[in-house]
Amino acid sequence: MKPTRLFFLDAVRAFAILMMLQGHFIDSLLNPIYRDTSNTVYNVWAYFRGITAPTFFTITGLVFVFLLLKAKEKGTERERIKKGINRGLLLIILGYALRFSFLSLMYGKVNMNFLQVDVLQCIGLSLLILILLYKISFKNEWVLALLFLILGCGIFVSEPLYRTLNLADAPILFVNYISQQNGSVFTIIPWFGFVAFGGFIAVLFFKFGHKNNYKPLKIIGFLVVGLALIFFSSAGLKLMDNLFDIPLFNKSANYNYLFSRLGNVLVIFGIFYTFETYLKQAIITKIGQKTLSIYVIHFMIIYGSFTGLSLKHFLYKSLNPTQAILGAIVFIVVVCFISFYYVKTNTYIYNKIRRFYKKLKTK
Repeated sequence: MKPTRLFFLDAVRAFAILMMLQGHFIDSLLNPIYRDTSNTVYNVWAYFRGITAPTFFTITGLVFVFLLLKAKEKGTERERIKKGINRGLLLIILGYALRFSFLSLMYGKVNMNFLQVDVLQCIGLSLLILILLYKISFKNEWVLALLFLILGCGIFVSEPLYRTLNLADAPILFVNYISQQNGSVFTIIPWFGFVAFGGFIAVLFFKFGHKNNYKPLKIIGFLVVGLALIFFSSAGLKLMDNLFDIPLFNKSANYNYLFSRLGNVLVIFGIFYTFETYLKQAIITKIGQKTLSIYVIHFMIIYGSFTGLSLKHFLYKSLNPTQAILGAIVFIVVVCFISFYYVKTNTYIYNKIRRFYKKLKTK
């Protein structure tokens, strides 16, 4: 029987959300004089902080596509697609809402920075693109896998072409999704590349994930491919340039953070998949199932969504390392506590937004 849930992904998601919490806290509040790139501890922290977003986006593609293929098998794909569209739209709306300053609106001003695209809008649009690709593939799993692989590789390799993309005359709503020129943090390129690779992995798990005898091979596959991407992807890109005389490969190799970060994600997958049996009932997996509520709560506390009152406002880049570390621990505990005991599940957040969304549709 094919699996209905990949439990190790809840643990990976929990790891990523906890890394995000401490990363945002320390990055926002640590005094710049302690950002010493010659310090090994700081460099290790910065390196692991860079793994957080790639992990989230890869999991987004993996989980959504896996559930979509399971729904197709059960004959409930229409409901899954409808749910995916609604969730994608809701995430986009919520992403803008979290950046909108209602306090400024009270003074008759609108801060247009709320149009900047962040992680929620990017994930929301990614879900809509995944559904479109599923339709384009004629619901054939192997065609879908090939589309994901081509898109993922294409987006990563072509990164030098859009790295400094500037579209001065295009509509700002469109520009903010593909360019960082207006301050967007997570644009659809290159981040959808991680989503695409997650979708590719999902197809493989759907096809072979039920074969438990293959679990050691899948773990080894994650680790070997991951380490190869970390240590040898740049050399591989340069080899491709030598073979086909396409300078783009060499340009990509000289600033190769995308393939190496994907390698980091795969290694993490391999480690957590190894210990999946011990993580099914652990609290870390429960944290992984509440990522949306945790994200919203942490955003409100650090950045002052809706109220304008925030830790960043009062303590911006003022803490020493000891204060930042201890503060991050307390912050993680408080946010998780609120999420567990006051916002019971991610469903609570979704239901609130759905009600608001339905009111807009009826007006």
